[in-house]
Amino acid sequence: MKLVRTEEAAGQVLCHDLTRIVVGEMKGAAFKKGHIVTEEDIPILLSMGKEHLYVWEKNENMLHEDEGAEILRSLTQNACMKATEPREGKINLIAECDGVLKVDSRRLIAVNSLGEVMIATKRSGELIRAGRPLAGMRVIPLVIEKKKMELAREAAGEEPILRLIPLKKKKAAILATGSEIFKGRIKDTFTPVVEGKLTELGACVEEKRILDDNDRLTTEAILDVIGRGAEIVCVTGGMSVDPDDKTPLAIKNTGAEIISYGAPVLPGAMLMLAYYHKKESDGSEQLIPVVGLPGCVMYAKTTIFDVILPRLLADDKILPEDLFALGEGGLLNG
Repeated sequence: MKLVRTEEAAGQVLCHDLTRIVVGEMKGAAFKKGHIVTEEDIPILLSMGKEHLYVWEKNENMLHEDEGAEILRSLTQNACMKATEPREGKINLIAECDGVLKVDSRRLIAVNSLGEVMIATKRSGELIRAGRPLAGMRVIPLVIEKKKMELAREAAGEEPILRLIPLKKKKAAILATGSEIFKGRIKDTFTPVVEGKLTELGACVEEKRILDDNDRLTTEAILDVIGRGAEIVCVTGGMSVDPDDKTPLAIKNTGAEIISYGAPVLPGAMLMLAYYHKKESDGSEQLIPVVGLPGCVMYAKTTIFDVILPRLLADDKILPEDLFALGEGGLLNG
């Protein structure tokens, strides 16, 4: 620190809070620790009786906390994100659209391991709504060595640590299976729940069918709705191990790539996830998620379906290891 005359303090960084008292109006910190003094501040400071100020001694090897925070922002900010103005060494990133956040955990840990800087994010794979924060970062001391920020750049690498993958307005099909609803013995209460979850995230349900417990007909229905343009297919019912529950077999017989039958999440352990590889006329390939939904999705508030649905709608392919990792934190209710 050094002591300077207030008239000569413009551009200097305050070392402590400065309290201002106006009788009947305010008593509090008019200028906070870390504030950079401007020419406009000087008359106010003098009116507060501050003839001299303690400020940080700046040199070419040091950066102000806000300058350091801007560097952290540059290491993380990507498309579909906007940044708040730096304040007291802190910047937040805000989602500009509904999307799935992806975090490069290895590089994030490498930056946070340096000390004196920090980046906190939402969990990778989490749905972030437009206007909501997805990350916050700050430089912890008032001033920081340029060398430390150079190390942060090296640890982060050339690409931003974060990505926000926008949700797509996919065309969806819901196939409800079960002889009890097909033959009118009970009302189909499963389809409205699934439709609500899809439409809440912007999908458009264009096909809804009720099918008997027949794996061959269910396979044909899955292939038919995909041929008619469905970009995600949800099959309800028939997901347990009872002899007449044939949905897993029906999905397998489409030729789809099976990611998993089962997931370490409660409610939702009996989920089946597959991707049908649809060949396009131009020779390209489109991956169509085909999801076998267990009965818990119909009545439980939060299930495995809520966890994976944003990623399915963002075309963020889910791998077996992604599902295995859901066990930690996978007890969703209770």
